[in-house]
Amino acid sequence: MENIYEATSKNKIKSTIVVLGFFVFIALTVYFMSAAFSAYMGYQPGGLGIVGIALIISGAMSFFSYYYSDRIVLKFSKAQPAQRDKHFEFYTTAENLAIATGLPKPRLYVIEDNAMNAFATGRNPDNAVVCATTGLLARLNRTELEGVVAHELSHIKNYDIRLMSVVAVMVGTVALLADMFLRISLFGGRGSGDRKGGGTVLLLIGLLLAILSPIIANIIKLAISRRREYLADASAIAITRQPSGLISALQKISEDHTPLKSANKATAHLYIENPFKDKGHGAVDWLAGLFNTHPPVGDRITALKKMA
Repeated sequence: MENIYEATSKNKIKSTIVVLGFFVFIALTVYFMSAAFSAYMGYQPGGLGIVGIALIISGAMSFFSYYYSDRIVLKFSKAQPAQRDKHFEFYTTAENLAIATGLPKPRLYVIEDNAMNAFATGRNPDNAVVCATTGLLARLNRTELEGVVAHELSHIKNYDIRLMSVVAVMVGTVALLADMFLRISLFGGRGSGDRKGGGTVLLLIGLLLAILSPIIANIIKLAISRRREYLADASAIAITRQPSGLISALQKISEDHTPLKSANKATAHLYIENPFKDKGHGAVDWLAGLFNTHPPVGDRITALKKMA
């Protein structure tokens, strides 16, 4: 059995390794694709002009999404501000846990839906939002609700939303580079340089990366998202000191097969559990798991029980 601090430290290390691996992959992809682009256009490999264009476009789009993330997500989710008298347990739980963590009390919202789920959003602790469905609030007891709210506050405290915004910029950059390279190589561009030898190899590598890199980048992004869920679980226990609350809440949420009506693929990774309730089937479980925004609830519960 490992204690809370060991589990939290282990998850932080694993998250860091995955994130560093992601940035190394992005750096190598950008280098080879820019070199391939230069070779195609007939220049000496190494030109980064196309990378700059991709970074500007992707960065601008992601900055807008990041800065207005709370408003966008709440609008998509059809969430309404929580009322203290109507959602008293939710209000007081969030207030008490915010004090315990030293965070400003987040704005609280609710989604009128029988599905059991919750999420956190906002670009920093001062602009954070915690949102829960009415189905979740109705079916969790106080201890279970504390586990869920602590999990969401941990995402805020660990700056997971900011991290995923940076990752989104990198994924967007790779996707734009791949799209631009494929379009130029198929429909335009007239290289005047020598494409024999190294140039041909670079072109082949560039084409291969243009096809595969967006898929690989997205898989790594989802892996980062899954690792941050484990970290938020461990951090939540460090706050509440009651693994049983979050374990019981996750069991109830996983047993609820009601899909969240307002969920969409753009916001699915924010929720404490996959809002679509998708399930793998037999031999495709492992492959499907690569594209999941969340680790299996059973694995999360097993990790939490080790801290119990």
